[in-house]
Amino acid sequence: MDSDVRHYRQQLATTSWFKDSPVELQDYLVARAELLRLKKGQPLYRRGERSFGLYAILDGAVSIGTVGADGKEALLAVLGPTAWIGEVSMFDGLPRPHDVSAIGKTLVLHVPGPALESLLGSHPGYWRNFGLLMAQKIRVSFESSEAMMLLPAAQRLASRLLLIAGGYGGINAEQSRIKLSQDTLAAMVSLTRQTTNQLLRNLESEGIVDLKFGEIVILDLDRLRAASVEATDR
Repeated sequence: MDSDVRHYRQQLATTSWFKDSPVELQDYLVARAELLRLKKGQPLYRRGERSFGLYAILDGAVSIGTVGADGKEALLAVLGPTAWIGEVSMFDGLPRPHDVSAIGKTLVLHVPGPALESLLGSHPGYWRNFGLLMAQKIRVSFESSEAMMLLPAAQRLASRLLLIAGGYGGINAEQSRIKLSQDTLAAMVSLTRQTTNQLLRNLESEGIVDLKFGEIVILDLDRLRAASVEATDR
């Protein structure tokens, strides 16, 4: 174990999946983990690579998405502390389904694949715990897909901000300060940067958010929630 990993034990328990897992499972993951430090733009893993284990974001953030053959990027999510990622390949044994890269300097906890295989071989009951982690992602994925297909632009953007602020339904910590560029947010909600900027300015003029360089500060969560369901044109 990396001698510094134990210092992050309390932080890992700030999100529901780790906190609600059996203490023995928590102990095992921390005891066999190592720390990885990524630079801005550095990939944690790429689509099509074989799995090398499970990861938790401790500081910074990563983007999750895919770049098509035409160079167009489908950005699915930006996850920060203390989201766990990489569990899908644990279940099907197939290559990684997405590209994951650091948005800025990012600290990641890594539990190697052999350690996970050993654990699950001797304690198969823990598969359910990892299944719950994957189920969290599936629920959020369905909700996001529904919003993309059904909501008009203003509601879609407000809904995504609400999702990020709420920690993607408990996947990572809640946050009132979202460190996200407008270009990145636009890619996540399939809008142009110009439209995204205008919608954010509308929310700012209503006192719902405060826009700063590379950051969106949520000032009124209740009104943001209302904006995500209102059918008004902005």
